[in-house]
Amino acid sequence: MHVKLVNQPLELIPADLTVEFITPQTLESHPLKGLLQQAGFKAEQEQLCALHEHRLLVCGMSETNDESLRSAMGTVIKTAMDYGYPSLKLSQYGLTHFKALIEGAVLGSYRFETYKSEPKQSSLKEVVFSTENHDHIALNSDELTSILEQTLIIAKSTNFVRNLVNQTPYDMTPQAMGIVADELGRTNNLECTILDHNALEEQKMNAMLSVGRASINPPRLIHLAYKPKNPKKVITLVGKGLTYDSGGLSLKAAASMVTMKMDKAGGCAVMGIIKAVSELKLDIEVHAFVGAVENMIGGNAYKPDDVLVAKNGKTIEVRNTDAEGRLVLADVLGYAQENVKSDYIFDYATLTGACMVALGPYTTGVMGHNEELKQSWLRAADESGEYCGNLPFNRHLKKLIKSDIADVSNVSSKPYGGAITAALFLDNFIDEEMKQKWVHFDIAGSAYTESAWDVHNYGATGAGVRMTLEWLLKLQQQGNN
Repeated sequence: MHVKLVNQPLELIPADLTVEFITPQTLESHPLKGLLQQAGFKAEQEQLCALHEHRLLVCGMSETNDESLRSAMGTVIKTAMDYGYPSLKLSQYGLTHFKALIEGAVLGSYRFETYKSEPKQSSLKEVVFSTENHDHIALNSDELTSILEQTLIIAKSTNFVRNLVNQTPYDMTPQAMGIVADELGRTNNLECTILDHNALEEQKMNAMLSVGRASINPPRLIHLAYKPKNPKKVITLVGKGLTYDSGGLSLKAAASMVTMKMDKAGGCAVMGIIKAVSELKLDIEVHAFVGAVENMIGGNAYKPDDVLVAKNGKTIEVRNTDAEGRLVLADVLGYAQENVKSDYIFDYATLTGACMVALGPYTTGVMGHNEELKQSWLRAADESGEYCGNLPFNRHLKKLIKSDIADVSNVSSKPYGGAITAALFLDNFIDEEMKQKWVHFDIAGSAYTESAWDVHNYGATGAGVRMTLEWLLKLQQQGNN
C-alpha cells in the first residue's frame, strides 16, 4: 500500500473515500450530525460509521493526541482494506500528529499471510494525506514531507521485523537468519560478519554452543555494522535470536511451546533497527549482534547440573535449560564488547514470562544501573507509541542467582522478581566500564500478541524498533546542538 502527501486542499484531491476523525465535541458542529446520530454514531474511541452514499468514513476519537490518532487510523485502515475502494484521503490533525497517522496507516495495514493458501486480497492501494489541516489551514509542506519520509522508513522497518518473527521455525532457522542478514548487508551497504559453529568454538562461546547442541540447525552469530564517516556516537545492539525454544530438557508444556517462534524477536528487532538507521543515514555508528540458536532436545542436549564456561571466563551453573536466552546473550554480550568499543550497549530479548506478570502483555521491561539513561528511554518509548516500564535492581535479588558450585546460577532460587534476576544474571557479562552505559529490554510481553490491539494484529509487533529509533534520533539531535 502506497502512502503519499499531496500539497493541495482535501477537496481537490481525487480519491475514492474520504476519512474524518471526530471527537464528541466536533460531532456537535458536524454538517452531517443528524445522519451520523441516526446511525448511532457517538464519536467514541475507534467507533466507525460508513456513509457510503457520501463516500465518507468517520471514526471516533476520545481526544486528539498521538495515541488516539494512531489507534484510530489503524482501525480505519483495517476496515477500509475490506471495502472495495482503491484509495482514501484525509486531512491533517496538526503538524505534530502526522507521524501517528502515518504509523496508523502503515502498521495498521500489516497482514502476514505467507502461509495462507488463498491470501486475502485488498482493493485499497493508496492512502493520500493533504497538506491542509482539518480546519482548512495549510501546514508547512516541507516539514510534512520530512516527517513522512522518516516515519515511513521506521514503520516499514517495524513491519520487516514482524515478517521475520512471524516466520515458522522450519523456515527461519539460525542459518536462515544469517542469510537474511547477509542480504540486508548487501542491500543496505552494511558490513556483515557471520560466525558458524567452528568460529564460535574458536571464540570459546561455550554457553551459546551448549544451548544449540541438540539441534540439527547449528547456531550462528551475526554482526551487522553501519559505519558513517565521523560518527557522533557508537552504539552496540545485542538481540536474542532463539529461532525456536522447546525448553530443552526442562521441556515446556505443550501449550507453552506454541508461539515460541517469537523467541527470536530481539534478534529480529536489532536487524530492523540497523536497517532503519542505514536508510535514515544517521551520523551514529551502529553495530547489531544476533545470537541465532535453536534450543531442542536430544541425547547430546545440555543438562541441568551442567557448568558452562562463558566467553568472558565466568562459570554458569545450569539449573534450568529453559533459561537459555540469557546463556546465549552472555556470550554474545562478551563477544560484542570485545570487538566493538561503544558509547552504549543495549540488549533486546524475549527473556522472561515474569516480565509479563510484572508489567502486562503490552509493556517492555527496562532494566539497568543508570537511572538517568533508563529515564531517557522511558521518554523515548512514550513519544514513539511503545509502552515501557522501569524494573529496579536491588542487591537482595542479586543473591538469588548465587551458585554454590559456579560463579552464577542461570535461574533464581526463588520464584520472585524473575525479570530482574534474569537481567542481574546478564550484568555478570557486562564489562565494568560499560555498566553505566548498558540497558536491558525484556520484550517477552510486547513482542508478540495473540489478540489484536492498537495497530497490531495477531502475531509479531516489532517491539523495540520505534522506541530505539526515537532514542537514536534524539541522540543525533543532541550531537548536532
